[in-house]
Amino acid sequence: MGKGVSFLLLALVLCYEVTVTMGYRGEKQWRKERERREEEMEPEEEEESESRKSWFLMPKSRPVMTTDAGEMRLVRSPGGRIVDKPLHMGFITMEPQSLFIPQYLDSSLTLFVRTGEARVGCIYKDEMVERRLKIGDVYHIPAGSTFYILNPGEGQRLHIICSIDPSESLNLDTFQSFFIGGGTHPTSVLAGFGPETLSTAFNVSMSKLEEIMRGQQEGPIVHVTKFHAPSIWTKLSQLQEQDRLKQVKRMIQGEADEEEKEWSWWKLFGMFSGNERRVLGDKAPDSYNIYKRKADFKNDYGWSVAVDGSVYKPFKHSGTGVFLVNLTAGSMMAPHVNPRATEYGIVLRGTGRIQIVYPNGTLAMDARVREGDVFWVPRYFAFCQIASRSSPFEFFGFTTTSDKNRPQFLVGANSLLHTFNTPELAAAFGVTEERMRRFINAQKEAVILPSASAAPPDEDLKEREEKSEDGGPKVIRNVGDQMILGFD
Repeated sequence: MGKGVSFLLLALVLCYEVTVTMGYRGEKQWRKERERREEEMEPEEEEESESRKSWFLMPKSRPVMTTDAGEMRLVRSPGGRIVDKPLHMGFITMEPQSLFIPQYLDSSLTLFVRTGEARVGCIYKDEMVERRLKIGDVYHIPAGSTFYILNPGEGQRLHIICSIDPSESLNLDTFQSFFIGGGTHPTSVLAGFGPETLSTAFNVSMSKLEEIMRGQQEGPIVHVTKFHAPSIWTKLSQLQEQDRLKQVKRMIQGEADEEEKEWSWWKLFGMFSGNERRVLGDKAPDSYNIYKRKADFKNDYGWSVAVDGSVYKPFKHSGTGVFLVNLTAGSMMAPHVNPRATEYGIVLRGTGRIQIVYPNGTLAMDARVREGDVFWVPRYFAFCQIASRSSPFEFFGFTTTSDKNRPQFLVGANSLLHTFNTPELAAAFGVTEERMRRFINAQKEAVILPSASAAPPDEDLKEREEKSEDGGPKVIRNVGDQMILGFD
């Protein structure tokens, strides 16, 4: 009997030592991962990260394309072994009546219209497709598919939040644009071919070729209004959708008059052509409005919506999804785990707090966030979001799976502790079954919980804003004067 007890005690000691060692090694791994990313940071990013003491709040955006007509800014995805699928986040701002000129990328895009309206044209199965997008619309553009974005509005800027999936990229940079249209700025991919080659291929004279290939100098986002010099972009954008496609068909069939032939290179660039038969893309995927979807969960404290591949078919091929959460003032999204995906989110409205926990049970982040802040949560990491006491807290984001994510809640009436309420669970916490049962059943709400005591005080956030206005560190709120995520 004595030998048996001694053996049991020895086994318990060994198990404890293994657990401590594994936890220590796990903690060292997370530290190494963080240190590796900090070494890759630019000086400004490093200063900002140090000020926020958080690896999971992503650094401020960087401009990648800027013109008088608009701008695109980018937040690079974190790297490392715990990132199951990198996703960059982009922010596109376009002035009224402007065009993001035809191009294709080595990465797929998922667009979310935050404010304004857009017309997005792209090639789908060799057909020209154009979709009208409004606030809340989500639209997916596969890698390698030529597209353009037009802001047809006369008085409102267009703001788009997008995910950029580099899984099919060339790894030359964050992503690579291949401009179809262009001139001296940006340069069209066609410009790389010799003049004789292009002249022969297009069946036009060298002088006509030079006019076309050197005409564009306004950048990748251009004005298409009567207040700027008339251009091929202006002429095309002012046509109605059906008329625009009919016009291109006339050019393809050689029926255009002399003036129209001056801009008939559209057919050559393949943006609207490739076949003589054109359709409006009735069978092509449409956009999906996330605001019109019924909430997957809703109670007195907030609601949440997720759109995956079962709801929006293009996500089946992209391997991504989107989500939108709205918490009332002082409420909490209960601590939970995403077993299938990493989340990349941005605060759309309000202020709040995000807590993330390392696998070894130590706190990885407890950060106060506000409108415009971008965060990410690795797959399997436990986390929660808490709204401030003064206003609702709304955040939108992308997930790295197109399947139903099925988050596992650790607390609340539907938590896995309820499902796992067994003698073994009580033994694991070192308490009686009755005490464990009372503890678990104390919370009657599920998923989104009332939590005024945990909500961040508003004065702390006010101090942070004042510090930011004084020149202190800023996060994605600094996406440019044209795009602070209140927008108006």
